Amino acid sequence: MNRRNRHLPAALALATATALLLTSCSSSGSEDDDDSADGSPGAPPAATAPGTPGTTAPGTPEGTPTPGTPSDPGTSTAPGTTPPGTTPPGTTPPGSTAPPPAGARWQPAPGLAWQWQLGGGTVDQSVDVPVYDIDGFENDASVVAALHAKGRKVICYINAGSWENFRPDSAAFTKALQGSDTGWKGEKWFDIRKLDQLKPLMAARFDMCKSKGFDAIEPDTIEAYNQNSGFPLTPDDQIKYNRMLAQLAHERGLAIGLKNDLDQIPALLPDFDFAVNEECSQFNECDRVAPFVKAGKAVFHVEYKLDTDQFCAKAKSLGFSSMQKKLELNAWRKPC
Repeated sequence: MNRRNRHLPAALALATATALLLTSCSSSGSEDDDDSADGSPGAPPAATAPGTPGTTAPGTPEGTPTPGTPSDPGTSTAPGTTPPGTTPPGTTPPGSTAPPPAGARWQPAPGLAWQWQLGGGTVDQSVDVPVYDIDGFENDASVVAALHAKGRKVICYINAGSWENFRPDSAAFTKALQGSDTGWKGEKWFDIRKLDQLKPLMAARFDMCKSKGFDAIEPDTIEAYNQNSGFPLTPDDQIKYNRMLAQLAHERGLAIGLKNDLDQIPALLPDFDFAVNEECSQFNECDRVAPFVKAGKAVFHVEYKLDTDQFCAKAKSLGFSSMQKKLELNAWRKPC
């Protein structure tokens, strides 16, 4: 289940999470039960204009970049290797993670279509897209292997910024690490200043993702510094913590995405391999995420409240990988 809507006030977020929990426990028969993962019974994915990011050639998965377009990862690049030309120009800023040799990890290119399923039970593997983003704890290696067999890359969703009482490793996080409630039931913000304590715990989670065969990490709740965390966190605290996460991922040969955290994109762009964004269209913030695409890195983007006709034109022009999802992040999707 989606643990996050950074724009919801704590009280509203808690109410939303409670409602979602009740919904997930109710009997089947809701309107979603009759929907295909792509938004309607048997409906094909929305078509894209030739030459735009996400355009597909006949017989290829939705969103596979067409050779010769800006989103093309390169026809001479072997699967799973880093495409040439995707590293932004300039040197790596002090304290950030230096990029590994070419081919050491996956670099998702702009325009790749994706599926994001964190709720709704068993992962629906029928969506014909190159990238899946699924919960790292709730899916075992067999799910990742099955998606790989279909030619998919798989991102491991992990909460890296707040304690969750329902995770199997929850007892490893001491009370001193736990701050205020995030607004979602059973979650408390981490004291991200305590790098020495959190680093081995995050490393263990990333090791789990690696051992299950995932290709990348989506770390959630990594902008505690501008929330009511219960700790006097600074922007610099967050940058240090997020760079630590990027280093842990890269040491394991895993790509890693920057989840939201728009204010720190200029500082963190060299450290992260792609972006995951919620609702930048609704809040008129998508231009702030666009530097990822300009650096040859994918932006995986969703809207919850807007319909596709309200955001897809702008998202496509920016080269984003965009779709409409329901807040519970079940299999349903309506791609651009």
